[in-house]
Amino acid sequence: MELKSETNDSKEAAEETESLEKREQEQSEIESTGQLELTKNEQRHKIHLVSVIGEIEGHELSSSNVKSTKYEHLLPELARLEDDREAEGLLLLINTMGGDVSAGLSLAEMVASLSIPTVSLVIGDCHSIGVPLALAARESFIVPTGTLIIHPVRMNGTVIGAPQTYDYFKIIQDRIAGFIEDHSRVSKEMVEEQMMKAGVLTKDLGTILVGEEAVKMGYIRQVGGIKEALFCLHRMIETEKNKKDTLRL
Repeated sequence: MELKSETNDSKEAAEETESLEKREQEQSEIESTGQLELTKNEQRHKIHLVSVIGEIEGHELSSSNVKSTKYEHLLPELARLEDDREAEGLLLLINTMGGDVSAGLSLAEMVASLSIPTVSLVIGDCHSIGVPLALAARESFIVPTGTLIIHPVRMNGTVIGAPQTYDYFKIIQDRIAGFIEDHSRVSKEMVEEQMMKAGVLTKDLGTILVGEEAVKMGYIRQVGGIKEALFCLHRMIETEKNKKDTLRL
């Protein structure tokens, strides 16, 4: 009996150590990449959570005092998700000021091309190139106080005042507006009109949409928070499972 008790104690200690190590690993992953696996839900779905916060950092490093999301971290992670047989869904939490247009658009294209169910949730601000990223998911939510800001493409640094420069900016803007049109209920013409709208942003061009406005305009699908977003994602995962089961029959 004593030997059995010692064996059980040893087993419990090993499990506790393993659990602690797993929590430490998860905490480290959150701190370094803003990502986490959600697996303790009632449905036992394996959901990957990715947070996009601060500035979307691209080909140049952001300032050391600026919170940023590094696209070189997210690109391989999104590829891993597509290749992972056990991954069942992706939840994007978004609170970003925008950032590198090329990086943001590449992330949006990656999210849009995933075969697993995807849901985005704007929990604060979603500015500039963050908008296509929010719309890249199959379903999108925004909290009542969340905001979208649609504005023209801007570029830091020296800009040459030549027709070719304007044409280059126009091409980038067309790519963004085209992506938004393809992944929302808003026409490209309306996107461009809101980009160039004067008087909404002080001394600048663009449009601010808050919560329900973003839904009414056709950018975001629903107003809601984490509860609604996760409920929707679980439902989408179950639908996908049922389709696969039907195909097997």
